[in-house]
Amino acid sequence: MIVHPYGVGDVVAQATYELTRDSLVRYAGASGDFNDIHYRDDVAERVGLPGVIAQGMLTMGISIQPVVDWLGDPAKVTDYQVRFTRPVVVPAEGAAIVEVVATIKEIDEAAGTARVDLTTTFDSATVLGKAQVRVVLPVGPSLS
Repeated sequence: MIVHPYGVGDVVAQATYELTRDSLVRYAGASGDFNDIHYRDDVAERVGLPGVIAQGMLTMGISIQPVVDWLGDPAKVTDYQVRFTRPVVVPAEGAAIVEVVATIKEIDEAAGTARVDLTTTFDSATVLGKAQVRVVLPVGPSLS
């Protein structure tokens, strides 16, 4: 029998990220997302935002990274879904601090998989809703 050392409720990964305007520019270059709301305060405010916001896909990407680091193999992520619920406002000076906590919420022992829920917060508010990752659990030594 193959075993894993994890249980429902276990926090398996967490990380803190600092997003700066420079981070947004670099991400825009890599992703091709040059929407003005990610670098111009006047445009962001004109469309009703509180200021320049991080790209949603950047927020989604940094949120999964602690899980990928924990697993050691991105192929062990079999599904990843989120709902964008609040923007991450990135100040002109300094950084937006984004915190991610990954907690096992469900385990399928027969399949050796788990659902990991992500809590991604900025400014004490959750910014992703229903952020769920399906993973193949790392295993420990076999028991005979």
